[in-house]
Amino acid sequence: MKTLGDRIRELREERDLTLRDVAAELDVSASFISDIELGRRDPSDERIRQLARILGTTQDELDQFSPRLPIREMRRSAREVPRYGYALRKMVGSRVNPAEILEYVENRDQIRRENR
Repeated sequence: MKTLGDRIRELREERDLTLRDVAAELDVSASFISDIELGRRDPSDERIRQLARILGTTQDELDQFSPRLPIREMRRSAREVPRYGYALRKMVGSRVNPAEILEYVENRDQIRRENR
């Protein structure tokens, strides 16, 4: 599964830009951009918007790879179905590993497809 950092690196390399080139455009350090590409940093909406401009793409395209939770959508879901909010609080409180959640969802989806 491609990450936001993978996509940013891919776009940067397609445009023959170095980490320093992108960093200079954003007025940040090259290590900041490297950390984003390696998944150690999660850029803000504004940084994603700036990166999209520099890399010749859209924020929507980069958001598809973002690990950040879609807050507005989550709030709406929690209001409409309070159990979503409860489940999210329980998940965060129990320190569930994100890989475990993905594995559960992917397995559940696979089972559903097989049962059609």
